[in-house]
Order: sequence, then C-alpha cells, then structure tokens
Amino acid sequence: MRGNMKNMMKQMQKMQKEMSQSQEKLNETEFTGVANDDLVKITMNGKREVQSVDVKEDIAEMGDSEFLEDLILLALNDVLGQIDDETEQVMGKYTNDLNIPGF
Repeated sequence: MRGNMKNMMKQMQKMQKEMSQSQEKLNETEFTGVANDDLVKITMNGKREVQSVDVKEDIAEMGDSEFLEDLILLALNDVLGQIDDETEQVMGKYTNDLNIPGF
C-alpha cells in the first residue's frame, strides 16, 4: 500500500511539472488574429496580453470609425479563439478527466 501511494505521488509530481512547463510554453506562444484580408491584425501571447495591433494605412485613412471598430472586434475575437483552442488542446490532456469546475 505504501509503495502505491509513493508511486502515485511521483506520478502527480511529474504531471504537475509537465503541466507547468506546458503552461509556460503556451504563455510564451504568440497568436495573431486577422480581419478582412489582414486589414487589421492583433497579436497576443498565451496570457492574453496584446503584443501588437496593426491597422493597414488605407483603412485608417478612410475615417470610418464604425468599420474600423468592427474590424478590430473581428481580429480580437479571432485571436482569442485561437488562444482558447490551443489552451484546450495543450492543457486539456491534464484536465479533461479530472472533472474540476472551471477547467
């Protein structure tokens, strides 16, 4: 019995270390969301921190703020969706079978 407990603790520590490394790698990964043929691009890291926003000059000069706002929303939703998908793929292997609320 004691051997099983010790082995289980080693497995949990290994999983915790792998999970931490995966989270760190995910946090450092850059994701880029785009809208309408790259008219607006937003780059974020896995921590959801905005790294850059790129608006094509011809769109900025149009003066149509509603259109620009819509493009920014599209690009932002695109990049956030990518982060969510990658987070689920990377971290899901650790949390899918645990049935912990919020994971």
